[in-house]
Amino acid sequence: MGTEIFLVAVLILLLFAVLDLIVGVTNDAVNFLNSSIGSRVAPYFVIMIIASLGILAGVTFSGGMMEVARKGIFHPQFFTMPELITIFMAVLLTAILLLDLFNTYGLPTSTTVSIVFELLGAAVAASVIKIMQTDGGAMGLAEYINTAKAMMIVFGILLSIAVAFFCGALVQFFTRLIFTFDYQARLKRYGAVWGGVAMATITFFILIKGSKGASFMTPEAVSWVKSNSLFIMGFMFVVSAIILQILISFFRINILKPIVLVGTFALAMAFAANDLVNFIGVPLAGLNAYEIAMAAGDPLTITMSALSKKVQSQTGLLLIAGAIMVITLWLSRKARTVTETEISLGHQDEVTERFESIWLSRTVVRMADSFINAFKNLVPQSLRKSINKRFDPHIYNRVVDHDNKPSFDLVRASVNLMVASAVVSFATSMKLPLSTTYVTFMVAMGTSFSDQAWGRESAVYRVTGVLTVIGGWFMTALIAFSVSFLFANIIHYFKVPGVIVIMLFAGFMIWKNQKRHKGRVKETEETKIFNLKKISDPHMAASNTFEHLAYLLRAIRESFDITFEALFDQDIDELGKQRKKVKQIQLWTNIITANIFKVLRLLQKEDVNTSYKYAQTIRRLQKISDGHRDIVLRSYKHIGNKHKGLLDVQIEELKKIKICILDIILKAETSFNRKEILNYKNIVDQYRYMRELADQFNQNQIERIRDDTSKTRLSILFYAIVGNCIMIAKQNIKLLEIFNESFKLDEQLSKSYVEIESE
Repeated sequence: MGTEIFLVAVLILLLFAVLDLIVGVTNDAVNFLNSSIGSRVAPYFVIMIIASLGILAGVTFSGGMMEVARKGIFHPQFFTMPELITIFMAVLLTAILLLDLFNTYGLPTSTTVSIVFELLGAAVAASVIKIMQTDGGAMGLAEYINTAKAMMIVFGILLSIAVAFFCGALVQFFTRLIFTFDYQARLKRYGAVWGGVAMATITFFILIKGSKGASFMTPEAVSWVKSNSLFIMGFMFVVSAIILQILISFFRINILKPIVLVGTFALAMAFAANDLVNFIGVPLAGLNAYEIAMAAGDPLTITMSALSKKVQSQTGLLLIAGAIMVITLWLSRKARTVTETEISLGHQDEVTERFESIWLSRTVVRMADSFINAFKNLVPQSLRKSINKRFDPHIYNRVVDHDNKPSFDLVRASVNLMVASAVVSFATSMKLPLSTTYVTFMVAMGTSFSDQAWGRESAVYRVTGVLTVIGGWFMTALIAFSVSFLFANIIHYFKVPGVIVIMLFAGFMIWKNQKRHKGRVKETEETKIFNLKKISDPHMAASNTFEHLAYLLRAIRESFDITFEALFDQDIDELGKQRKKVKQIQLWTNIITANIFKVLRLLQKEDVNTSYKYAQTIRRLQKISDGHRDIVLRSYKHIGNKHKGLLDVQIEELKKIKICILDIILKAETSFNRKEILNYKNIVDQYRYMRELADQFNQNQIERIRDDTSKTRLSILFYAIVGNCIMIAKQNIKLLEIFNESFKLDEQLSKSYVEIESE
């Protein structure tokens, strides 16, 4: 194979670098955006501009990190250029697929762990192939792999999880103890000193420690910065403290805002400096390998010893990479999905939780609760009471508009940014590619833990989320190693056809993930319909709640229509889709219930006597939702277990029940939408007719049981569907009565309702 094909391969690597930058930034944007967005420190476009400038500055500090891709995981002197191109091709294809998959589901994973284990997997594959070709033993593998460096990187990454959580929790504890949740008054006293420390810390870790990797700094400049580090830190502390005190005293500015914005810049800078190697380090190493090979007399067999030496990165290429990262940051919708996951897990108040409770999270919460209670007994009660008072957000909470509250305040946002940027920048200075995702995520979780954001109502769900993300990190390592190992073998043995097949597979998977993400975004947008924002009028809130009920009833009606037909046709795939829809409908039901609580809070000073109506609405709503869930899950389980399908006569009977229930739901839905009772008498008549049908069909079913034409499971399913439909129809009528009473639409309706209630 001529050298021309490897030139094409290098060009493909550079193209893959652009794709890797896009999926990588999409995943890692959460690292530097979550604190500023979560605290709403500034308008969204201002935050994005600050982060963009930080990225462009940070890429010029990443030169020293590029050596990791060239010699951090394997010894390049034992490999030829074709072998390295094979390794790098497998690595980038795996990285693009893996990161796009995690981005689709909104889970922040580590690009650092991804690249390390992809390099390790592909390098092990290439090494095994060389050993097999030379009849070497298994012990020879250690000669090819830089095991000491790889183990140090892996250990550093794992250690960073514990260190980041502990540092975040500890710093947040003492910061909150000093400033409390009513931090404005205390900022006037010693906020400037605290801000000066924060700014000096940023300067030390980013300028002094990061300068060694800057592509534009001469060795003399780096030496001067290093020898004058204490002077620079002291100067920054004094200057920052003076400026911040002036802003407080004369301009009445909340100094936490500039600190958070500077921290956002700093962390974006630290991210770009530390993580750029994950995206372009491999293709640049491939380009270097090709250039070295072509300069030699025998490009296909010469070993790549030259890659072991230090290579100065080109600032122009780094800035181009930074520009691509900035464009992706502004345009990627998946980046916002990943950011929302981390913000929701650190939210100070109750929110709609994104994760369910699992046994492991419940066990962790119980153990943590027992440990904390035991520790409390060692602390004097007076001291404990004083600390609890300073950590109680409700004492100092003066915000009236609950819907516009930030996810957490500026104190926690500033700690998130300062601690995370310090840890990441220190690792960069030591040329340890630890994961910015791990660090920023665990710092954020540590600060939210210290702030008691994980209360009794949310702890198990938040812990489940954290465990899910951490579990995804370990899966990242396993998948990255395995897939990269597989791809390297395919490329080695099948050459160009193998690369083409893998590229087609990667394109297909990215297309599928894009469709899946659009579906998830659509679900999220639909859920936002149910939010009650900026509503102070209780009657308007009640009106909106009934509009939400109409939307929910439409979803249930459409789901019923599909479920019945899928059950009749024994279509397990369609029933599976409706089973997923059940979870969404349950979520919407819970959100509407939470909205009703908001209405009650608005009504508490106006009309206490109407509260029972809203309690009744919640009860009816839950029954309808539970009835829908029972029908769908029973149908799915029955068909999924390959039990006998419904008899023809049962299908005909259920079709009549289906027509009735869908008609009743439709009329209730239309009434809520139009704010008027439509055909109430017709609805009542339909309900009574449905009851008569149910009595008749139940009697028919008894006969089928007696003559053994309907087996036990089939009979249970039939009775459950009919019974649930009757119950759902009745609950819709009860909702109409509450709706009528709320808006005084029809005096005769209540009399008819009393008759229904007695049936």
